[in-house]
Amino acid sequence: MHNVILVVLDGLNYEVARHALGHLQAYCGAERAALYKLECELPSLSRPLYECILTGTRPIDSGVVHNQVVRLSNQRSIFHYARSAGLCTAAAAYHWVSELYNRAPFEAARDRHTDDPELPIQHGHFYYADHYPDSHLFADAESLRLRHSPNFLLVHPMNIDDAGHKHGLDSAQYRNSARVADILLADYLQGWLDAGYQVLVTADHGMNNDRSHNGLLREEREVPLFVLGSAFSLSADAQPRQTELCGTVCELLGVAHDKPVCRELLK
Repeated sequence: MHNVILVVLDGLNYEVARHALGHLQAYCGAERAALYKLECELPSLSRPLYECILTGTRPIDSGVVHNQVVRLSNQRSIFHYARSAGLCTAAAAYHWVSELYNRAPFEAARDRHTDDPELPIQHGHFYYADHYPDSHLFADAESLRLRHSPNFLLVHPMNIDDAGHKHGLDSAQYRNSARVADILLADYLQGWLDAGYQVLVTADHGMNNDRSHNGLLREEREVPLFVLGSAFSLSADAQPRQTELCGTVCELLGVAHDKPVCRELLK
């Protein structure tokens, strides 16, 4: 069994991740991490792909087919599997994650700060403004980690996606938002690894030059997956799919599940 931190950098295109995330690439260069290219499921929209990443279910099968589907998930997520095994769960994430797995609709006064051992996400800090600073979000996540020592922690900042919607894929603002996220990760990453966490850094979808995403363009669908930690094979032969992230995290956690797994990622 391993503890796991899953970082979802919302809206981060693969090519921008490949050339802009210098700290994460330093781990790859030192053969302490590996970077893979994933193709996100369709539609390439946020709420459907949060559900895909966290449950291993394609949007056309989950029924969460666009961002305005406001209801609890009817699938079993990483949070559910971890809780069934008696593990501790936490998330610092956009409020749609709370709506999918804790309570819907989101009520800020009730749900923004969550501490409830009976919920799938027991400990949470949930934000509801796309410009909520990534620096605050990472601090929220680290606060949850230090206070609760969760076995599974989701970290989900939004500023890259926000910059893409305001300025487009081919903009200094979008690329610099990715660079800022990498610098923020640099403050926490080694500490997480030293504490024994296995870390996955990915994205839900990419971005296009129309300042949007939803379709089949490579820049919308191709997203990164960085893996760091002693449990990963770092094999160049692994070809992970977005639908395999849930099951792969469950394997790392050592919990029972019924989701597809990319076993080549693991030792």
